[in-house]
Amino acid sequence: MTQETGGFAAFNLNPNILAAVAATGYEEPSAIQQQSIPIIMAGQDMIGQAQTGTGKTAAFALPILHCIDPAKREPQALILAPTRELALQVATAFETYAKQMPGVTVVAVYGGAPMGPQLKAIRNGAQIVVATPGRLCDHLRRDEKVLSTVNHLVLDEADEMLKLGFMDDLEVIFKALPPTRQTVLFSATLPQSIRAIAERHLRDPQHVKIQTKTQTVTAIEQAHLLVHADQKTSAVLSLLEVEDFDALIMFVRTKQATLDLASALEAKGYKAAALNGDIAQNQRERVIDSLKDGRLDIVVATDVAARGLDVPRITHVFNVDMPYDPESYVHRIGRTGRAGREGRALLLVTPRERRMLQVIERVTGQKVAEVRLPDAQAVLDARIKKLTNSLSPLVADAESTHGDLLDRLTADIGCTPRALAAALLRKATNGQALTLAAIEKERPLVPNSAPRGDRPERSGDRPDRGDRERRAPVPLAEGRARCRTALGARDGIAAKNLLGAILNEGGLAREAIGRIQVRDSFSLVELPEDGLEKLLAKLKDTRVAGKQLKLRRYRED
Repeated sequence: MTQETGGFAAFNLNPNILAAVAATGYEEPSAIQQQSIPIIMAGQDMIGQAQTGTGKTAAFALPILHCIDPAKREPQALILAPTRELALQVATAFETYAKQMPGVTVVAVYGGAPMGPQLKAIRNGAQIVVATPGRLCDHLRRDEKVLSTVNHLVLDEADEMLKLGFMDDLEVIFKALPPTRQTVLFSATLPQSIRAIAERHLRDPQHVKIQTKTQTVTAIEQAHLLVHADQKTSAVLSLLEVEDFDALIMFVRTKQATLDLASALEAKGYKAAALNGDIAQNQRERVIDSLKDGRLDIVVATDVAARGLDVPRITHVFNVDMPYDPESYVHRIGRTGRAGREGRALLLVTPRERRMLQVIERVTGQKVAEVRLPDAQAVLDARIKKLTNSLSPLVADAESTHGDLLDRLTADIGCTPRALAAALLRKATNGQALTLAAIEKERPLVPNSAPRGDRPERSGDRPDRGDRERRAPVPLAEGRARCRTALGARDGIAAKNLLGAILNEGGLAREAIGRIQVRDSFSLVELPEDGLEKLLAKLKDTRVAGKQLKLRRYRED
């Protein structure tokens, strides 16, 4: 089932929704949107097979918002997502598309946040509920009727939910929903477990399948850099020292970030300016013209402000903030490598964003190689090279024009020509560090590129199954504590189930969790020592494969 061209207006969506879509800068629906929106608007159940980054969030958000009655202060749509991060991302998308729909409220329900405000928001009539399965089941135990008014259910990334062990939680949620609801299921793959859900819970579903091809331009050299969120500006400044660029565009998520980063760059002597939606159109045009003619070298922009930006001299794109989806990533890096030219795109990735990097690589079909921050020697060499290039043209006739002045100054000051030259260099470089030790102090800390918790290579023979319960735990890394749960292999538990539950309900980053050892009758998990008791309290009611986790500190003595 397809939709003729004509933009989003061809779907006959609520005009307020169309206005919000137009404000985001999107003009033409993607393939998944073209096929899915009419089906969902017609109230039919649907199975959509599509990767993240194909525009599937809008594919279900727009038609569901069209069907929402703002006058009814009760939950009308439930969107289930496997992780806290995805739930927040989907909730943000709904809020964006509902900006011009007075009375429509969205609530995100996930672990790691207080339950009280979430339940209160639902009871106060939030029409859109975006939730992770585990936390939603916690709310159902408090109020089993909380979902009784839901007319639309969406399972986003259903295959990921099952990988994380949420099958039992999903069955609990299905039972709590009205049988007359519309159900829409999105999944990148359709294993037998997903087909079984569809057979039990969907009514004569329509099928939509989107094949994703490599979208990025091969002429663009892509790389990523791991960096802590609070050290992005330092990392950007380090990269600029060694990257040989003509013009460069940096992408950030917020208007304020464009101003802050542009100001930091200007303070370091770069010709930079901000570009965001709050800047008047005539001023935006002046910024772009300045980038084209060389009065500016760097523009820091949001996605909306940079749509359609075409400046041939842009050689580099820095994704300072991770884009919300691969589609945006492809659009961003397409600002360089124009008309067959070569370009370079760098993506800054925080430890929490590693999963999104994997999604980008999967959807685009291209590996984004990892690079490291330039070391102190590389920065020093780059600074000396710039200084050399700036001074070389001045040396030819300097002695004839300023030789006498040099003699007088050395006499008046009482110093050698070498000392005077060094003083002038210090002034010319404005106190910039030009020694390895000083530059090393400036460099930001960089996260470990390898995810923690990877198992070291085994030495000797692997113990037999019967020895598993008796073998001693491996030594703990500094700053970690070992915790124990009575759930083990005989309960159908795998390490990925424990990992998913702790990531989802505990609000931790993946690299914060160390080794997970699943034994027959129990499991051991390494968690951060700092804040452990608070974390265990958060995880108190967490369920894995339908059973309570009951994680507690493990005493090895």
